[in-house]
Amino acid sequence: MNRLLTIFMLAVLGLISNYGNAQQDAQYTQYMYNTISVNPAYAGSRGVMSIMGMHRSQWVGLDGAPRTQTLTLNTPIGDNNRVGLGLSIVNDEIGPTDETYFGVDFSYTIPTSERGKLSFGLKAGGHLLNVDFQRLSQFDINDPNFENNIDNKLSPNVGVGLYYHTDRFYVGLSAPNLLETDHFDEEATVGSNDSSTFIAEERINYYLIAGHVFDLSDSVKFKPAVLSKLVFGAPLQVDVSANFLLYDKLTLGVAYRWSAAFSAMAGFQVSDSLMIGFAYDKETTELGRTQFNDGSYEVMLRFELFRKYNRMLTPRFF
Repeated sequence: MNRLLTIFMLAVLGLISNYGNAQQDAQYTQYMYNTISVNPAYAGSRGVMSIMGMHRSQWVGLDGAPRTQTLTLNTPIGDNNRVGLGLSIVNDEIGPTDETYFGVDFSYTIPTSERGKLSFGLKAGGHLLNVDFQRLSQFDINDPNFENNIDNKLSPNVGVGLYYHTDRFYVGLSAPNLLETDHFDEEATVGSNDSSTFIAEERINYYLIAGHVFDLSDSVKFKPAVLSKLVFGAPLQVDVSANFLLYDKLTLGVAYRWSAAFSAMAGFQVSDSLMIGFAYDKETTELGRTQFNDGSYEVMLRFELFRKYNRMLTPRFF
């Protein structure tokens, strides 16, 4: 088992290739409820069908600021819950660009102990890119590089993930997009000495997540968690969070994104099946101190379908 785990982790990390300017995946403050988007091995790990929708408005008040909508579904297959399937759709809008990511996830889980489970995951999908150059304030309106918009340019992608968890602890390593893609306007380079004019460059995003649940009392659970995202050509992103679950109903938490933002989170388990969540970020950068930036907001809704024989007696905290 140790040898298999080592080989898999080396395969993930060994797929580092071209270095350059990076365009990162969409970011989330409530990443603990959106693990399937970044790690396909998470599919089916909750033991029930889980459907999650999330909306994020970043840097509210700034023209062209990022807006992200996410819809995910994942479920175990079969009586032994060894196989998991998932689906994720992410729409990311930034300025003149609109990019839709879609992926299908497959996971296979191996029990490693009485409580521990190790899951291997694969993701297959792609993304559609649209760029409307008419929304830009162009210095030269006759610049040939901006004459033709990019409409529904399809780029395939694959990803891998590794996820280990018990009923109290989890850790995951993943690279959800392994194929680096260069977006460019081919017509703009006709007759030019340059081989291509790059509009955007997709780079591999590597994720490391971990968390642990502690019982502070019969009615209070405490979960510190961390998400680290590495993209070559961009600063390392580290999100550290601390959440408290009160009476298996109310979740309150705070988070810090290294050199970027402080966050506050709240969630409420409306019923065994339905949970709602909200998060607010306040930037600590120069951008956050401008009068045009009112912070970032997230709203999350999760619905889970239970089967009578595997219904969770208390809500899972991850």
